[in-house]
Amino acid sequence: MNTNQSSICPVIELDHAEEYIGSVVGYGHFNSVHTGHIRYLKHAKELGQKFVVAIQKHLSGDPRTHFSQLERAEGVAQLAIADAVILLPDNNLKKCLQKLNPKYLVLGKEYENSNINYIKDSIEYLKDEGKEVKYHAGDINYASSDLLISSESEIKFKREEQFMDALKRQKITKNDIITTGESIKNSRLIVIGDSIVDQYTACEPLGMSAEAPVIVVKEMEQKNFIGGAAIVASHIASLGAKCDFLSVIGKDDSGQWLQKKLEEQSVNTYLIEDSTRPTTFKKRYVVENQKLFRVSRLDDHHINRNCTDKIIKKLWALAPKANGIVVSDFVYGVITPQILKEIHKVAKAHDLKLFGDLQCSSQVGDISKMKNFTLLCPNEREARVSLQDKQSGLDAVCQKLMSETRSKNMIMKLGADGFIAYSKNKNGSLRIQAFPALSVNPVDVTGAGDSLLAIMAAGMCSDRPLMEVAALSCCGASLVVESMGNQPVTLECITQKVIKINPF
Repeated sequence: MNTNQSSICPVIELDHAEEYIGSVVGYGHFNSVHTGHIRYLKHAKELGQKFVVAIQKHLSGDPRTHFSQLERAEGVAQLAIADAVILLPDNNLKKCLQKLNPKYLVLGKEYENSNINYIKDSIEYLKDEGKEVKYHAGDINYASSDLLISSESEIKFKREEQFMDALKRQKITKNDIITTGESIKNSRLIVIGDSIVDQYTACEPLGMSAEAPVIVVKEMEQKNFIGGAAIVASHIASLGAKCDFLSVIGKDDSGQWLQKKLEEQSVNTYLIEDSTRPTTFKKRYVVENQKLFRVSRLDDHHINRNCTDKIIKKLWALAPKANGIVVSDFVYGVITPQILKEIHKVAKAHDLKLFGDLQCSSQVGDISKMKNFTLLCPNEREARVSLQDKQSGLDAVCQKLMSETRSKNMIMKLGADGFIAYSKNKNGSLRIQAFPALSVNPVDVTGAGDSLLAIMAAGMCSDRPLMEVAALSCCGASLVVESMGNQPVTLECITQKVIKINPF
């Protein structure tokens, strides 16, 4: 009989699956359903008229980090992609295939060279039967089309529902999140990285030039914002934690403006002037909240020996009072191999946590150079570029990057799809949870990753559980993208956001 009577996608026992003979079959454990799984399921769905998903019964590793088979099945069923979800009586996929005689078996790319006996037996059985096994991770998209399908209010409700479900699965209450936020004031961090001044220029559109196919605009007003690693430091201070900021600026007005603004925001600044390079300056032209284009003034060569020595000296002087170091690398020359090597020495000498992010939207960088960090925060594109891997499933990419960098934890940023938190247990098993993007129609996504890094670092330095800090970061990032320009978020605003989320 059906375990779940949902007409959208029933959850049934294998013994009652006769209706789905000849279907396309998917398979997995689905301990935490996220964007990578959805891509895979949607691809498999397109291969036949009926599509069913077989769910493993037993999982290896620490049982405290796993959900029951029925809970995992219901999570897949709620996506309403499959026609049915089947509970396997054990992990015997071959028994399922023998009963359903599927059109195709669709497996994630991670199973293609699997050494698991029951997977190999199942694949060999299908091949002997003349049937095909397909391996696919689903199509990779870096943007969302949700607003073409559902209204803004519908998407908002759905994402808040997903957020509450994530809390339930991780046994987190709203009070836990608020307590995590309040604990941040006990943290002290050193932020090191590239300083940037972001200027937004509001324009009035005048039309097309009659002389050439060029858009003509009239400048109206300008406003400067703190950017780069500097805004990470600003976020940390705005949350109530203590923050020391190490960076390099040019001997120019932009550098002086940046130093003054950071000091106003209670960031302890140690900005070294380098007359051979300007302060990185990015100017964005905007018409009615729509960015037209960006002009950058920068020099991205590595900082010189004199600047390097000064940063290293100050880093060692600040370390005894710190709980952690945040490396925010925009690949503009501050985080050199020598600086990164010294950061590791300092962290080891003073038992400091290390938090890293590398942004390469318009420049070339490699997140895998950050080894043995407490937490890394790449986006999917950065991770795949680093690993030179466009084919593997999302989980496989994350775990491969964690293994290569020996990172203890990871936040995989997925843009409009939110992010996935990975936390490594003492026995080596992973605890995984997806968090949605709570802002449905953001005004400016520029600062989402910076706020995420800042909140994660400050929260984890106060020794709060990673999943609680991730939930707090999810709420904080949703606030940052609701206004134009990168502006520091306050703990009070995040707390109010947490309280208001309630889709039920």
